[in-house]
Order: sequence, then structure tokens, then C-alpha cells
Amino acid sequence: MRSRWIDHWNAEDVEAWEAGGKNVARRNLIASIFAEHIGFSVWSIWSVMVLFMPEEVYGIDPGGKFILMAVPIACGAMLRIPYSIAPAKFGGRNFTIFSALLLFIPAVLTTYFMLHPASYPTYLVVAAVAGVGGGNFASSMANINLFYPQRLKGLALGLNAGGGNLGVTVIQLLSLLVIATVGNRRPEIVCAIYLVLIAAAAVCAAVMMDNISGQHASLKRMLEALRFRHSWILSLLYIGTFGSFIGFSFAFGQIMQINYKAAGETAAQAALHAAQIAWLGPLLGALFRPIGGKFADRMGGGRVTFSVFIAMMGAGGLLAYTSHADDLQPGAATHGQMTTYIVGFLILFMLAGIGNGSTYKMIPVVFEAKSHDLEGLSVAERAAWSRSTAGALLGFAGAIGSLGGVLINMTLRQSYTGPAHSGTHAFYVFLTFYVICAVVTWWFFVRRSDPQPVGVVHRTPFGAKLAVAGGF
Repeated sequence: MRSRWIDHWNAEDVEAWEAGGKNVARRNLIASIFAEHIGFSVWSIWSVMVLFMPEEVYGIDPGGKFILMAVPIACGAMLRIPYSIAPAKFGGRNFTIFSALLLFIPAVLTTYFMLHPASYPTYLVVAAVAGVGGGNFASSMANINLFYPQRLKGLALGLNAGGGNLGVTVIQLLSLLVIATVGNRRPEIVCAIYLVLIAAAAVCAAVMMDNISGQHASLKRMLEALRFRHSWILSLLYIGTFGSFIGFSFAFGQIMQINYKAAGETAAQAALHAAQIAWLGPLLGALFRPIGGKFADRMGGGRVTFSVFIAMMGAGGLLAYTSHADDLQPGAATHGQMTTYIVGFLILFMLAGIGNGSTYKMIPVVFEAKSHDLEGLSVAERAAWSRSTAGALLGFAGAIGSLGGVLINMTLRQSYTGPAHSGTHAFYVFLTFYVICAVVTWWFFVRRSDPQPVGVVHRTPFGAKLAVAGGF
């Protein structure tokens, strides 16, 4: 039986990589994707539970539901910081097993309290516990960052994150199936299926994954990463990309349900139609995330991210215009307006996915470049510093990006519960933020005429690929 600990691992050693290292990395990546996928599903479980909560039964209005969806995002964001350190402390395999088993708690609590309606504060607590699923992303990304060489990190991290992001889509598709077949009063079916999948994720991690020894991560290392201004800049950009993805993933179904009810549909009809559409957005975001990482590998993360924010400005403007044209009074939304609304959201999801991949790719590249400024360290020591510091920032940036999802849900709540009862004001806020992100990306990563943009890799005369970080 093979050892669960790998004592010597150097992903940048091309010969060792081709001799079998890539197979080890791929095996760990597959198991990591599955475990993170289930974590994302549990994290986003309240984005579908609200579709099973008629106001006359649970006594929670749309404004209360937006808060209910924001709470697990906030808790997951805070957990991402300690979770990003855990793989180096306890081993990637060990912590993946533990974090997967921990998902049983929110799954069981959600099942019970959906079957036994309780007070609103009780639901806030149960939703908060679901935040443990959001922490899984940070530990998974920090762990996979250790397994892959710099030249392949964009695609590997994109696949890992994109496969995890698909957890939002899958749980929404499952809820659609349940609502379409037995109605919007049987949420326990969704929860029961995930109790089985959680167990499968833990077993898969135990069988397929490895721990890498000799890794170092701590809050001190994270604070060290935050000494660099680019750490804060990248975290800001991740608010615009991942914050948009996770925020809209949670809110999309609720937004569509509000719109369908405003068009004159009953609560049951609106829930069904919202469920039929809600899964498409997270699906596009998840599928396009690896593409964003691949583009960043080839073209540079700065250029790709800048292009994404320019396009997001257009999609945000379309949503603001369409929402402004529809006052959301009963029967007001026309078929054309609803179609434009949906298309605008789907484009925004696709762009956010690309931006997620390109922005995350920039993080290891930044610290690989900065490692060359360290004096008195060997090549191996610089590589170790780069990996551990980048891993620490992956967790911090993931946490800050998740908080963007909280802000999106709270902004939407404020907009929909305001005098206009529409999302117009919220969409103008989002549009303004995308403009800011585009300007910041251009200023720090695009405007300088360096030979290579941030994140591009090129071949040396010896055949190896090296990352080149420009724009510093």
C-alpha cells in the first residue's frame, strides 16, 4: 500500500514530472474537484431552499431571503482564511477528508428545519453553518497549488475551481427536478441526496489523495503576502470576478422568482420557472473558469482580466437598462424584457467565470516574480517561498472575493425592497464597480509596455517554460 505522505515533491522538475509526477497530481486534482464540488453545493444550498419556502408557510419575505442567502456567503468567506492554511498544517488529504465529513452538519440541520418550520433567527443560524462548504474552496485551491508547476497552474487551478463551482449548478438542477416532479414542498429530497454525496466525497479523498510534507503556511505567511500592494489589488479584482459569480449564483433564482411573480405568476409557478433558469448562470461561470485560466497561461492574466471587466461593464449596463425599463408591477414584465434580462445575466456569469480563472492565475505568477527579489535563498527555497506565499494569498483573496457576494445580495435586497421594488439601483452600483476594476487592472497590469504581460509563459533555450510577470 502506497504511503499517504510524499516527502519530496518538486513540480518544477520537468523530468520527475514526466516520469510520473503528473499522474500523481492528476489523481489528487480529480479527488479535490469532487470534494470541492460537494462543498460548493452545500455552501449554496440556501440559494435553492428559498425556492421551497412559500411566505405563507415560513413567514419569510423576499428581503429576508436575500439576507438568508448572504449569511452563508459571509461565513464561508471568513472560513477561507484558516482553511487556506490547513493543508500545509495537516496534509491536503487529511484535511479534505475532515472538511468533507464536516458537511454532514449543515446538511442534517437544513433537512430538519425545512421539515419543521422554525423562527427566522433559527434559519439564519442554520444558513451560517452551511458556510463551512465555502471554506473548502480555499483549502482545495491551496493544496492543488502545491501539486502543479507554474506553467500549468492556470489550467489546473481553473479546473479545480470550475469543477467546484459546478456544485452550485448541480444542486440547482436537482432542485429543479424535485420542484418539477413533486412541487416546491419537498426540500428534504435534495438534502437526502447530498448526505450520500458527502460520504462519497470523503471516501474518494481517502482513497485517491496524498499529503505533501515539509510545507509551511501560517497567518504570519499570509500577513507577509499582504505586505505587497499587488496582494490587495488582486483581492479587489477577485471581488469583481468571483464576488459576481457567487453573489449572482445565490441570488439569480430569487431575482427571477421576484420577476416572474411581478409578471403575474403564482408563487408555485414563479418557483418552477425560476428553477428552470437559475442553474444556467452558475453552469456557464463554472465551465468558463478553466478557459479563463488557459487564456491567462497564453496571453497573460492582466490582459484577459482587463478585457473581462470591459465586457462586464456592457453586460451590467444591459441589466441596468432592462431593469429600468420594467417597473416590476404585476403584469409589467414583457416577454422581450424577461428574455433580455436573462441573456444579460448569462453573459455576466460567463464573463465572471473567465475572470475568475485569469485573476487566480495571476496570484502565483506575482509571487514567483517577487521571489527573485529575495536575497540569500537558493532556487529551491525561492520556489518554496513562492508556493507557500501564493497559497496563503489564494485563501485571503478567496475570502475577500466571497465578501463581494455578500455585498451583491445586500445591495439587491436594498434595491428590491426600496420604493421602486426593482434591481435598477443595484445594477448601476455593480456597473460602477466594474468600471473601477477595469481602470485598476489597466493601470497596474496592462498599461506598461513590458515585453510580456502578467502571467505569460515562454520557453527557454532548455525547453522549460518560465512565467514572466510584467507590470510591477
